[in-house]
Amino acid sequence: MSLASEQRVSETEAESGGRKAGVTADTEIRAYCETLARQAKEAARQLAQLRGQVKDTALRLAAAELRARSAEILEANRLDLQRAVEFGLSPSQRDRLQLTPKRLEAMAVGLEAVASLPDPVGQILEGSVRPNGLEVRKVRVPLGVIFFIYESRPNVTADAAALAIKSGNAIILRGGKEALASNTAIFRVLSECFRRAALPEHAVQLVQRPEREIVQELLRLPHYIDLVIPRGGESLIRTVAEHAQMPVLKHYKGNCHVYVDAAADLDMAERIVVNAKCQRPGVCNAAESLLVHQAIAATFLPRIGRVLQERGVELRGCEHTRRYLPHIRPATEEDFAAEYLDLVLSVKVVSDVEEAIAHINRYGSGHTDAIVTRNLEAAQRFLAGVDSAAVLVNASTRFHDGYEFGLGAEIGISTDKFHARGPCGLAELTSYKWIVIGTGQVRE
Repeated sequence: MSLASEQRVSETEAESGGRKAGVTADTEIRAYCETLARQAKEAARQLAQLRGQVKDTALRLAAAELRARSAEILEANRLDLQRAVEFGLSPSQRDRLQLTPKRLEAMAVGLEAVASLPDPVGQILEGSVRPNGLEVRKVRVPLGVIFFIYESRPNVTADAAALAIKSGNAIILRGGKEALASNTAIFRVLSECFRRAALPEHAVQLVQRPEREIVQELLRLPHYIDLVIPRGGESLIRTVAEHAQMPVLKHYKGNCHVYVDAAADLDMAERIVVNAKCQRPGVCNAAESLLVHQAIAATFLPRIGRVLQERGVELRGCEHTRRYLPHIRPATEEDFAAEYLDLVLSVKVVSDVEEAIAHINRYGSGHTDAIVTRNLEAAQRFLAGVDSAAVLVNASTRFHDGYEFGLGAEIGISTDKFHARGPCGLAELTSYKWIVIGTGQVRE
């Protein structure tokens, strides 16, 4: 055989070997995902039958253990933060990634809060006795298996697990690579506690492998997975929504507005705007746009502009706004539609509440919007006209949160209008079924 022939044979064998390796890898990932999903399905069947007391005991045990092992979790988080530069995370992204003793305590409190809530499983939503004697009941039941995909924010590992367990659902957790050490440490604590409390072994599972193909493969398993919840950047959520073969609970972005009306208390307005923009600018319920009634623009804009810029906020304003704040950048159409997730705020002067409503419904994301006013009619018009998951009067947009709304915790915020809208807690992780009790009736 000639050297050229030998080389061609060698190349053919190498290509064949590469194809075989690729097939083997694809098959292995498929088998891994199938196992995860099948285990979750079986765990969900068992969870649906557990008494509330068993689930509550598991959550309280996990809360106590999170406190006891806080040093271990914070050390894992420190390792993730060291790698944040390698992953190119922005300051707001690093803030979402960071755990502190205060945030760890909030995680534990969240677990206890969920445990203290009524068990939704088995709740009778409505019922009646038909003329023929049939008892008809509409009863809450778990959804089944949830696939939860999230970026940064390792504290939501505990929130998601708690809500899933309490609502009788098994959950598969897939966090971002930037938070792998933190998520693994938290998951280790949770899984040990759940096992000690006699929960099903695979009630909560964490994907600890890095391959992106795992997400794609799990999204192709609707016979095992009942709902997928992506929580992260808009590109992640749109990719999941495009490829998922099961329902998706989501919001794409949080372009939240604060409208300061002509009848606003300006001291109150200042506190609300500063809190909504500056407390945690990298989260979805932070304000991204400020609307100001033209009647108070000359008074309020220089005041709020000075306060915000002292806090490092970059302002981008409409032409009218720049008459009072001439040093700021002009705002573009893209600015009015943007979710900055940073210390940047678009500002627009509007003629009345109707123009504010029209602007929000055009540029907003249906997430969270607030009005500051002492005028009851303006407040009522705003509440009726703004089509968002949460609309607030005289309060910061930062309150749109499951814990703040009394849900114990949330697994995400939905801007969809079917099944769930707003912060998703226990009730939003359930469906219902009809139970009919008879005494031998037959249909004529």
